[in-house]
Amino acid sequence: MPTGRRSVLRLAAALGVTVTAGALAVDRLGSGGDAAGAAAGPPQGPPGAGGPAAGPPAAPRLRPSAYRLQPMTAYAPAVRPRGLPPVRRRPFLSLTGVGRSMVLTFDDGPDPRYTPAILATLRRHDCRAMFFVCGEMAAAHPDLLREMAADGHVVGNHSWSHPLVPRLRPSRIRDELGSTSEVVERTLGAAPLWYRAPYGAWNRHSFEIGAELGMEPLAWTVDTLDWKEPGTGTIVRRVLDGAGPGVIVLSHDAGGDRSQSVAALRGYLPALLDAGYTVTVPHR
Repeated sequence: MPTGRRSVLRLAAALGVTVTAGALAVDRLGSGGDAAGAAAGPPQGPPGAGGPAAGPPAAPRLRPSAYRLQPMTAYAPAVRPRGLPPVRRRPFLSLTGVGRSMVLTFDDGPDPRYTPAILATLRRHDCRAMFFVCGEMAAAHPDLLREMAADGHVVGNHSWSHPLVPRLRPSRIRDELGSTSEVVERTLGAAPLWYRAPYGAWNRHSFEIGAELGMEPLAWTVDTLDWKEPGTGTIVRRVLDGAGPGVIVLSHDAGGDRSQSVAALRGYLPALLDAGYTVTVPHR
């Protein structure tokens, strides 16, 4: 290759290396200049002047991503509170759409003299019932309340002291029902969803306050009148004569001598099952 041509190529190669090195230097200065300036901070005084000690530059703070700012609960399904039931004008007297099923209910307890025997009979036949408890009795015997719930029975509200509701002021009705619901919820972890007025005496305020507390009113179809102590045979006959689909039977496990009620259950419950009835409880 001629000498002049080799000289030109050497010169071009040298210029190319120089341009590339300069570009790299400019790139380094451009990308690190801001961070270096931020790390440098204010001018440092002489050693011993009380200023911060010199050290390596602090790492730049990273901005949290949108995912980290997103609360995890946003991915959980929304929990909707249970809707309050409508305000009724009359209680339920029977159940519909339950086929050949009946509901057995017991009021005024729990009473340690009679409730355990009723629970034992229901357990023997693998049946569920409803117990409308009075608050003062439930507060005194929470173990029986837990036994009812453990066996799958429904615990309802029957007021605190079994008063005649229409004679009470609305505030007193609220105290009677609200206090009983609190005892049941504190003992079982859930407030009752059903209530029954003592003596079956309802009024507009009781329907309104019961609905505010999340409860539906339940009455009965067949009254055994066992509280009059008519005799075990009479109680059994009344239940069997009034049996039918959706019938709600009223009996008692407290409020007096309920030995006839206990004995009658041992008679009519197997008879109902033999007749093809299913003993059930309402669900909400």
